[in-house]
Amino acid sequence: MQTTQPAYFSQYRSLKLKRDDTGVLVAEFHSNGRPFTFTAQDHTEFVDAFYRIAQDRANKIVIVTGAGGDFIPGIDFATFGNVADPGVWSQTHDEGCQILENIANIRVPVIAAVEGRAHVHSEYALLANVIVAAESATFHDVPHFAGGIVPGDGIFTTWSYRAGAGRAEAFLLNPQPLTARTAHEWGVVAEVVAKGKALSRARELAVLYLKVPEVTRRNTRVHFIHPLKERIVREVGYGLSLEGASAADLVKSMQAQSQPVTEKTKSA
Repeated sequence: MQTTQPAYFSQYRSLKLKRDDTGVLVAEFHSNGRPFTFTAQDHTEFVDAFYRIAQDRANKIVIVTGAGGDFIPGIDFATFGNVADPGVWSQTHDEGCQILENIANIRVPVIAAVEGRAHVHSEYALLANVIVAAESATFHDVPHFAGGIVPGDGIFTTWSYRAGAGRAEAFLLNPQPLTARTAHEWGVVAEVVAKGKALSRARELAVLYLKVPEVTRRNTRVHFIHPLKERIVREVGYGLSLEGASAADLVKSMQAQSQPVTEKTKSA
């Protein structure tokens, strides 16, 4: 019987990890127990967090979810610093690749329980084998094309794999909140449940999966994720390079627009 939690469970500021006696691990995104605002520190910590989750064979099923009725609703861009600096973007690039590869390397069934807004890094949910979404859930891509940068961090790779390239391109070029029902029609979401019931349904599925022998569970996840994992390795590094170039150009453009105001202030 599981009586203690591993030390790494308490090492990440914005990821609450709790495992029950059957080995079902719930990984909950949060900001001080409230809906999660993604920061640069989290980007760094998640590399290690998902590596450790994947490496820990005591995790028999993994459920990813969010606190406070949302999955990942927001991002604090300022924490990432000057993304036009090659050194800054190099770290962002490397971590972005590693996070997705480490989630893909989780070798047990993964379930995403999505409540509310999955508006930032929804690709984390799409790396699950099954997404259970509440009726109130919406999927979006707030940080990229609408903000002036390339959606190159894996969100196109995962959405085009799950929903098809045409739908993914239209969704990412004109990002609008996508309802759970529509995501279900697209084949991205497996089940739509009542508001507040996504996590409980995910737990029910975990109990069902645990009835299958462990080697079968592990090898099924490995088999199912392999085609998407290949695409992640092949595409995301390149996509993040394109995103970095567009981010640098955006910073340059913003600086140029603010320059006349600065000069006017200096001469006043």
